[in-house]
Amino acid sequence: MGELGEKIKGNVNEAIGNAKQQSSNPATRAEGRDQEAKGEAQQLKGEVEGKLGNDI
Repeated sequence: MGELGEKIKGNVNEAIGNAKQQSSNPATRAEGRDQEAKGEAQQLKGEVEGKLGNDI
């Protein structure tokens, strides 16, 4: 997908995950933590792709 696409997806997942963590439902909060972690991983992937010139 490329560096920019991964970073955008990562930011969106982090934002949604943070919003879910504000819920009073423990299951939703746990889901939010997982989604935030997924977003952080996507951003890292985008940074790596950028440094490698999108060759991966």
